[in-house]
Formats: sequence, C-alpha cells, structure tokens
Amino acid sequence: MSDPRAILAQLGVEPSGVVIGNRASKGGGDTLTVRSPIDGSVLAQFAMADPAQVAEAVTAAAAAFVHWRTRPAPQRGQFVRAIGERLREHKVALGALVSWEAGKIVAEAEGEVQEMIDICEFAVGLSRQLYGLTIASERPEHRLMEQWHPLGPVACISAFNFPVAVWSWNAMLALVCGNSVVWKPSEKTPLTALACHAIAMQAAADVGDIPDGLLAVLVGGREVGQALAESPAVPLVSATGSERMGRAVAQTVAARLGRSLLELGGNNATIITPSADLELAVRGSVFGAVGTCGQRCTSLRRLIVHESIADEVVTRMRKIYAGLPIGDPTQDGVLVGPLIDEAAFAAMERALAAAREAGGRVHGGGRVTAGVPAGVYVQPAIVEIDADASVLQQETFAPILYVLRYRELDEAIAIQNGVSQGLSSSIFTGDAREAEQFIAPAGSDCGIANVNIGTSGAEIGGAFGGEKTTGGGRESGSDAWKSYMRRATNTVNYGSTLPLAQGIRFDV
Repeated sequence: MSDPRAILAQLGVEPSGVVIGNRASKGGGDTLTVRSPIDGSVLAQFAMADPAQVAEAVTAAAAAFVHWRTRPAPQRGQFVRAIGERLREHKVALGALVSWEAGKIVAEAEGEVQEMIDICEFAVGLSRQLYGLTIASERPEHRLMEQWHPLGPVACISAFNFPVAVWSWNAMLALVCGNSVVWKPSEKTPLTALACHAIAMQAAADVGDIPDGLLAVLVGGREVGQALAESPAVPLVSATGSERMGRAVAQTVAARLGRSLLELGGNNATIITPSADLELAVRGSVFGAVGTCGQRCTSLRRLIVHESIADEVVTRMRKIYAGLPIGDPTQDGVLVGPLIDEAAFAAMERALAAAREAGGRVHGGGRVTAGVPAGVYVQPAIVEIDADASVLQQETFAPILYVLRYRELDEAIAIQNGVSQGLSSSIFTGDAREAEQFIAPAGSDCGIANVNIGTSGAEIGGAFGGEKTTGGGRESGSDAWKSYMRRATNTVNYGSTLPLAQGIRFDV
C-alpha cells in the first residue's frame, strides 16, 4: 500500500486550506491536524480556511461561471471526460489515500473511485441530453417550450464517509450543466479532496481553456460551511451529513430564498419474510450492517425479521460476526476497518448502553485491541430488542444492527416507516405479492426501496436520496441534473397577430 504522503507528492498536492483553480493559499483559520483512523498517525498539518476566504472562492466561481455557462454543453462534457480519464490513471493511488484517510478497506475505497469514474461517464452522455419540452400552445401560431439553463456557483459540503464520490455526484453534473463548484470537504478527510482537485486540474490542463476558479476547495470548519450557505452568490448548496448540520444549512439557505439539496440521516431497515432465501438475506444484511464499519448513510441499522425465522437468522448472523476479519483496512482479507475516531466509539457505547436499559440483548460491540493498529477498532454488534425502543429512533454511525421481530407484513412495513428518516430500505422475499406491496405507494416510504438486495450501495444510474428528515434531495443519476439548472418557459409568437391566453381581449 502506497504511503499517503507519497501519493500527495505524486499528485503535486501541498496541503492547504484554500485552493482556487491552480492557486493554493494559506488558510486564515485554525491549524488542522489530519490523522489516519487506521493508526492515528499524522498525515498532514495546515491552516484551515476562515469565513473571510469564502468570498474569494465564491467570487472566482462566479467569474468562471460567466464564461462556462455559454460553453456548449458537449464541450463542457469533454472536460468531465478528461477528469474521468485522469481518475482511471490514478484509481489505485487515490483509493489508497481514501483508505488511509477514511479507514475503508481497499476494495471499498477503490470502488468509491470507480463510482467517480462512472459518474463522469454518465455526465458526459448527459451533456448531450439536457432536454426541455415543446408544449402545445392554446394560441394560434405560437410555440410554447421550456429550456434548462445553468444555475450558477454550486457549493458542495461533503462528509467523511464518502470523501470523494459525493463530490463527484454533484460536481460532474454541475459542470456539464454549466456551473462552477466550491467544495467544502469534511475536516476529517481533506486530503482526498485536495487530491481530487489536483486530478481535476490535470484534466483542465489536458483540455485547455478552462476558466480559472471553475473548481475550488475550502478546507474549514462549520463556520466556513455557514458562510457558503449564507452567500447570495451561491444559488444552490448541496450538503451531505448529519441531520443537525442539514437543518442548519437548510434554514440559512431558505432565509435568503436559495436552494438546498440535502442528503442526511439514514436509519435504514431490511425486512426478511418467511419466504426469503435466507442465505441471500443474511449475506446482504451482513454487508449492509458492517461494510465501512457501519459508517455509510445507507448502512443497515434495523433488521425486521418474521418471528418464525428470527432465531435462525440471529444464529446465522452471530456465527458470521464471530469470524469477521477486523483490522488494518489496507491489508488483504480484512473486511471491517476502524471507526473514524474516538467520538464515534463513544456514540456507539452510548447507544448500546441505551439498548441494554431498554431490555435489549447485546451480542458483540466491544473494543478490539489485539492484532490491530492503534486506531479505533470494534466488534460489530447485534442487538435483539423490541420495536418500540426509543434508541431505534436515532441513527448511530457505527456497526450496530438492531434485530426486531414481526408477525404480519403490514406490521413490518409500519415498523420500518416508523422513524423520522427515510433513505434506504429493502425486503428479502420469495413472494411477488410481498415484493410489490413493499414498493407500492403504501409500502416503504424511503427514497430507495430494494427487493432481494440490501440497503447499502447504489448505482449511479438511479437518483440517490431519501425522504422525511433525510432531506428530500436527489443526486447522481436519472433526472437529478435538474437540481443544478434553472427552468425557463418560453412562448414564441411566429404570427402577425397578438392573441392573449385564456381568450382575454384587451383592445387598445
């Protein structure tokens, strides 16, 4: 596995709090010490951006937008194509950096980079499909139509658990739609952001004639994100993270009547019915619950199992959990890496204590110290608990799987929907009627509803996002591109008279 410092040097990255195009500036904020969750080692130290530096990045983005918005969309797509080609070139190195900084196993880290490559391909095709409609007019010799136009500078606030993919979902679509992008990554994973920016600048050099300031990175704390949310020059703020953060961003952006695109809490559930293929269901549930050490927004939190098979499912799950390879995520064979930091472990301990107080039976969940580096490693936990326990209402970003029992499918769906979050959900069943009931209007109330696969993981072709306190935003595929554009309705009169709509007469 490559040394993270060598990767940064290979990409020409000198860690800095402010990078606008090819210009890096020293941040005016506090010093940030970046540590690897793998072993606690210091990866970098540098001064973060301060709120006053947000204006510089936004001003540059606004100036770049003026030029970029008039570039034909297929030409904009060529820049995104070049970014994808550069990402292919650096996939292994960037994946290694993701492992070191976010604690992901190599397969997941490289898979995240592949997700970036995939969204580049999607966006290149999209650059020739930014379509509007032609609408029948009620007036003779008139044409009614709609167009989609570039929106302006887009702010992207991302979280540590997907330190590069979420930016690409937003940035690649925003770029082909004619926008500039200012990125505030998590302070826990800033180096991957700086590396992605450097790769994008390589692509800009390959293509040539890319406006300076089209892309920027601001490494800073909450106050930098707040300044971006407050800026009237930023028409759209896309924010991924906690519900608390999302509420703050949404309220700030709404106060100036701007747009926000939110991807917040998950608290996802899977239902296993008596007709399910248990081998398939257990495998899908294990990956959903322990992948990325339970730190995905789509991680499985609640497993709702029919009472007739619940004991067997728990027995199978516990057997697999007992043999999970836990340790250094850069090593072959490891499936569960570390939590991001000590605060995550403290939150896990609090949740397990609350589950015990509610009468839950906890299997696993302890700290792992033998045979692992100096990071925060844990044994994933299975908790058998009643469906009305209050701890189920809160999402803990850790590998805790609550197992609940049900009798009737309607009851199971009600349990699944009975939380404030609504991101991902799934059902394992061999009954077509149960599957259809689950994805019907009275079924899952989540933005993602799967059949015979787990809650975790999504392809870029579909729109990604959820309902309720998850925020209602949609990123990545389908028609999510419309979030990054403004709609204009046009009426064209190609006749010599001036008839009014609704038959109104106004003769002067």
